Amino acid sequence: MNGEKKKLVIFDLDGTLLNTITDLGQAANHALEKNGYPTHHLSAYPHFVGNGITRLLERVLPSDEREAAIVARLREDFISYYDGHLTDTTVPYPGIEDMLRDIQAAGIRMAVATNKYQAAASRLIAHFFPYIDWAAVAGQTDGVPVKPDPSVVFRILGECPTPKHDVMMVGDSGVDIETARRACVESTGVSWGFRSVAELTAAYADHIVNAPDELVSIVGAD
Repeated sequence: MNGEKKKLVIFDLDGTLLNTITDLGQAANHALEKNGYPTHHLSAYPHFVGNGITRLLERVLPSDEREAAIVARLREDFISYYDGHLTDTTVPYPGIEDMLRDIQAAGIRMAVATNKYQAAASRLIAHFFPYIDWAAVAGQTDGVPVKPDPSVVFRILGECPTPKHDVMMVGDSGVDIETARRACVESTGVSWGFRSVAELTAAYADHIVNAPDELVSIVGAD
């Protein structure tokens, strides 16, 4: 065992456990096209996502069209489409399933903290990882700030009380690392997601891993 064994590992979802970018991009483009706005190439979407759907839609709209009413209308169209297509092309990243099984086998609890709206987060986790006994799946809910606000971490710790020094937060973006910092828990950035290693480094990630099995060692599950 290379690391001190953690008791709870909190994962980001999009870009960390699941490659969701094509389904997210197609849903956003559907909402844009339906409302008469130009769409974006799917390769642009890794830079748009990370702060929840409302922020995503603000980013993809023309700068002079980012009014609350317009964003709200696009959000309805996005969710209507995404709810029917959220598993069309989405898949777990290579090695994720083995990693989750190894961590669970070591007796370490796991949770999800995502800015994806709660209903979609719950469906994706149930669809792709039904064999994991999740301590919590915490998605975006009305009236609760999104990451990097640490409220989502505190929600999880309320459902699964754990000393903060026994917690590891894992994500692919500076948003996730900043969330961990604000919650006063250790952080690991993953290099296979939507954002760059430079972003993770700039956010002062405690660890950066290039493959899921490396995380198994860091959390002390090997």
